[in-house]
Amino acid sequence: MSAAADLPGRAHAAPATPSDWLAVAERWLRLAVEIPAALLVAAEVLILFAGIGARALGHPIIWSDELASILFLWLAMLGSVVAIQRGEHMRLTFVVGSLSPRAQAWCEALAVGAVFAFLVLLLHAAYDYTDDQSFVETPALGWPGTIRALAVPVGFVAALLSSSLRLARHGIADLLGVGLVLGGLAALLALGAPALTGMGNWSLVVFFVGLLGVGIVAGVPIAFSFALATSAYLLTVTSTPLTIVVGRMDEGMSSLILLAIPLFVLLGQLVEVTGMARVMVAFLASLLGHVKAGMSYVLLGAMLLVSGISGSKTADMAAVAPVLFPEMRRRGMKDGELLSLLAASGAMSETIPPSIVLIAIASVTGVSIAALFTAGILPALVLAVVLAAVARYRAGREEDAVTVARAPASVVGKTLVVALPALLLPFLIRTAVVEGVATATEVSTIGIAYALLLGLLVYRGGLRARAVLPMLARTASLSGAILFIVGAASAMAWALTQSGFSHDLARAMAAVPGGQVGFLLISVVAFMVLGSLLEGIPAIVLFGPLLFPIAHQFGIHEVHYSMVVILAMGLGLFAPPFGLCYYAACIIGQVSPESGMRRIWIYLGALFLGLLVLTFVPWFSTGFL
Repeated sequence: MSAAADLPGRAHAAPATPSDWLAVAERWLRLAVEIPAALLVAAEVLILFAGIGARALGHPIIWSDELASILFLWLAMLGSVVAIQRGEHMRLTFVVGSLSPRAQAWCEALAVGAVFAFLVLLLHAAYDYTDDQSFVETPALGWPGTIRALAVPVGFVAALLSSSLRLARHGIADLLGVGLVLGGLAALLALGAPALTGMGNWSLVVFFVGLLGVGIVAGVPIAFSFALATSAYLLTVTSTPLTIVVGRMDEGMSSLILLAIPLFVLLGQLVEVTGMARVMVAFLASLLGHVKAGMSYVLLGAMLLVSGISGSKTADMAAVAPVLFPEMRRRGMKDGELLSLLAASGAMSETIPPSIVLIAIASVTGVSIAALFTAGILPALVLAVVLAAVARYRAGREEDAVTVARAPASVVGKTLVVALPALLLPFLIRTAVVEGVATATEVSTIGIAYALLLGLLVYRGGLRARAVLPMLARTASLSGAILFIVGAASAMAWALTQSGFSHDLARAMAAVPGGQVGFLLISVVAFMVLGSLLEGIPAIVLFGPLLFPIAHQFGIHEVHYSMVVILAMGLGLFAPPFGLCYYAACIIGQVSPESGMRRIWIYLGALFLGLLVLTFVPWFSTGFL
């Protein structure tokens, strides 16, 4: 029975079943959150673009950044609710996916129950935090801080309602089991509080290795695993109020530089919808498609180009793979080879600006974003050369490879003319930031305006009015998932710092044999593991503030260290069996994970060797600063 049949006013409607009422409630709640979230994305674009235009005319709007910051917290919170409704919060599903269907269903109930428990735990603290902000007044607009901070409890209430509806879809037995597990865990921590307090910093292992690890392995979203472990630690072994957790999450999500994240996510979707990615790939295919491993070179080149636009690895792969894979299959490449090359190219291009990870590093460590944007291109090009060499070697082993004739110069020229406006976009973005014309946040609005003009005037037909609202809602969801992780990891990093862990870590790292060389090697290994288990942004937000000062003590350039840790995380992120983006590549390429398990290691091994070269030859990162 459709949901529409159960709405009031429908004649002769059959009695609704509970699942029908749940579907109606979920649909209306989703609309109530998605529409404001989508409008907030559009408002941020308009406000920032208006600010750029007014400044260019010599009449700057003094309150534009302030209003953008106020709306940004609302966007982050409502976006995170949309991500809950859509199931798009980042989580590790490898272990849960190997269980029986019955066990998977129970783990899903546990994941939603953990989210619900966290929201209940911090709801009162969120209201207290909002009340505290009433004494703050914004400098330009003169608004009370409550207007901005109210986004947190409103977001928590909407997330609670969404989680409740999702829990209602599970059976009583599952819910009782989840309640017993979560209640029993809370009781154990309460009873063991004196013993845990007496353990000193060793208690961190219980919360931030044991409890956090169990949550992540069980499929609890990473952001909520971070936040729950932090809240449990503070409640059990300290007297710190939970309003601190809310405040640190707010601070972590509210850096104006992070506003670039939703804007670049929106830009990436526009590049795909308008057909800009397709014409760029078509030009590269006409130029290189006839040479040995030519289509592999095209994929590598396309990932380099698109990475400079979307800033999101998933968006990059989604823009390139559907366009290239059918032709590459026709030319004889195996599915496992395609998947391996796609995943490796995703790891290769992590430092191409305006990578969201670069923006996150600049936000939490204070490294110049212009310097990171300048430095990020050459390391990616070095790794692209390494992958191209491996691709050429692998192409020689494909017995059924198809020979393709060279495209006529007229075809190459025609595709170049068609693609040229799209090809200018990544260079426009990088030049505007590096030359100081616009900030990383502002330049994304310039890119959005440019992409809209191309979609409407040049590449007509791909952009439809009915696609705008879903695109904005999708942007809000992906951005909310990312920003909530940043906020939760910020709170967790604060708790680790206050515990003295950072000082202990500094002493341990400083005592590493080999000095600077030893520290760099340990950093490479550590961030490969972190990238595999956590994903790049939470790992950077969590460990960046702790490890960058240590790198500075060893005399390592902060930009060079940024390149090393980003690329190391990229390797872990795309490495099976735990790398989250490996499975994203499988989904996008419509290839089974098993197909690439054996073939991918030669690509990842080559990337690791390239990473070692970049690690011990700092010039590749700092030569153009």
